[in-house]
Amino acid sequence: MNQQRQQAYLNLIHSLLNCPNGEEAEILGANQELVDTGLFQTLQALRAMFLQQGDRNTADRLQSLLNVLMKSFASYLKKALKLDTKVDLPSLKGEERKSYFQFFSEVIQATAGGMGNPQLVYPLLANNIDKLDEVLEEILRQWGINTLREARGYQTEYLAGVIVIFSTLIAQFPLGNKANNVEITIAGCEVALSVYTQQAFPRDWAVAQSNLANAYSIRIRGERADNLERAIIYYQEALKVLTFGAFPQDWANAQNNLGNVYTNRIRGERAQNLELAIAYYQEALKVYTFEIFPKQWAMVQDNLASTYSQRIRGDKSENLELAIAYYQKALRVYTFDAFPYEWAQTQHNLAIAYTNRIKGDKAQNIEDAITCSHQALRVYAIKAFPHEWARTQSSLGSAYRNRIKGEKAQNLELAIACFQESLKVRTINSSPVDWAKTQIHLANAYCDRIKGEKAQNLEQGIAYYQEALRIYTFNAFPQDWAELQNNLATAYIERIKGEKAENLEQAITCCQETLKVYTFDAFPYEWAKHTK
Repeated sequence: MNQQRQQAYLNLIHSLLNCPNGEEAEILGANQELVDTGLFQTLQALRAMFLQQGDRNTADRLQSLLNVLMKSFASYLKKALKLDTKVDLPSLKGEERKSYFQFFSEVIQATAGGMGNPQLVYPLLANNIDKLDEVLEEILRQWGINTLREARGYQTEYLAGVIVIFSTLIAQFPLGNKANNVEITIAGCEVALSVYTQQAFPRDWAVAQSNLANAYSIRIRGERADNLERAIIYYQEALKVLTFGAFPQDWANAQNNLGNVYTNRIRGERAQNLELAIAYYQEALKVYTFEIFPKQWAMVQDNLASTYSQRIRGDKSENLELAIAYYQKALRVYTFDAFPYEWAQTQHNLAIAYTNRIKGDKAQNIEDAITCSHQALRVYAIKAFPHEWARTQSSLGSAYRNRIKGEKAQNLELAIACFQESLKVRTINSSPVDWAKTQIHLANAYCDRIKGEKAQNLEQGIAYYQEALRIYTFNAFPQDWAELQNNLATAYIERIKGEKAENLEQAITCCQETLKVYTFDAFPYEWAKHTK
């Protein structure tokens, strides 16, 4: 905001504070060019300042002016929400049309009236989850574009601001269909950017770019690789305004988010993407220090740990040591009492890092992994955090299967029990890929099992591998499919039941299937291993 306009706001506020009661609306009407969100923000800042100084009388008068301004905004918004003239959806008929329009009007007015307060908006969303869909996305898009086209002066900025706030609330709403919520968020940001230009509204433009980047980074619809590329572009656009010098916190947040996107990036060289992610996280730490922003500092430490655990360049064992060190740093802030969810998440991640650790005593590393998983389960209850609980049960199962200490037979029984527990949440319909992974874990455990009849254990293992193939198909997951074929080949070679010759034929067939993916050109190492 330039100094000239700021002074104009202050002059107008001075006139409003000194005018006779009842003339505020007339003065605002005569100064329409200054009636915008900038005036509103200036009034809010002044009120907070006078409250801090103990001048309650002036603060109350400023609150009265805020109320007048809010009333003016609300009156305009109510007129703008005459949807019959702004939205054309022939597919919506009668009561359904009326129901959607009423909900949309209510939720937009609640967003504006509550200044984006989730406690006012989320109950409305929760009661209308069935309407958070493609129809609402199209209503928002049509209404926003048509209304903004007709808006003048402060109306344009005000409406665009309400749309962005609503989009942000939808993005953070924990209920409903996640894919639909993201699409509604994208629609709102794109509508706002039809009026927010970098020149006229640089800060608002940058925030909308950043929100779009956030949405595309988690988008479910469309091709994942394309979505991540778009997220990178939008973050880089936002950084044209959100610079280190002008907006250090926003700049640091964008650096961290870019780190996340590059960690997950599909295009480009994987090793280079991870190096870029690490560089972005390190940049974020220029602002997010332990002393000033402890929670954000811990978040970046956690992100660095995750990326180092995946790092391709450098020494693998050293990368894992760095990952463990970063997780332990994060736990300086993420304590059980202060941040139980984040604490549990870090314990789970530490368990995986200890499972993969190369340095140190292998047996002790697995014991540490088991301890960390049990710690995570202090927070991850099945009712409160079902997916996290199931994920931790699966990790615990893997640790018990690989455990060196204790009796091997009992460790395998514990592993099987953990994998079976995770299937209480991981169903083929709700979490198909996780379900398939768990089928493979169970298959491996049964093939290794000591207790029970060996022949029956192998039959059970083969059955679990076959179940996993319902998800891991040749077309959808070629490498996973190939590994499964290889595992099945091993199981058929060891099989006790059935004809020995037939089992060997099955094993050969599985090996030949594996080579459909593991070709000499694409996977020379795997090809050589499977053609011995």
